[in-house]
Amino acid sequence: MARIAGIDIPKQKRGVIALTYIFGIGSSRAKEILATAKVSEDTKVLDWNDDEIGRIRDAVADYTIEGELRSETQLNIKRLMDIGCYRGIRHRSGLPLRGQRTKNNSRTRKGKRKTVANKKKATK
Repeated sequence: MARIAGIDIPKQKRGVIALTYIFGIGSSRAKEILATAKVSEDTKVLDWNDDEIGRIRDAVADYTIEGELRSETQLNIKRLMDIGCYRGIRHRSGLPLRGQRTKNNSRTRKGKRKTVANKKKATK
């Protein structure tokens, strides 16, 4: 099992797919990394030799990935919340940020339904 950027890459998968297991690397960036490292996209991780793994590690080191990327994203969200902009307020209150409707949907952001009971009428 190859270990790149502190992540165990699955050895039975093709190189392009296996690299996407690293946070911050999608399919297009994986193709770019393999092209830079001069490794075929179709070869499985099992067939990579030590020289190829080293070149891939060097190519991956040029990008912001994993923990560094996660912390950068969290800092960006915190900055939005601190300056009190619209997106920051929506983050703070746990509502969708990008103009989606909230009357019917947005259960992912709002969480499980909280049922509010009806007020009972006073009897005379």
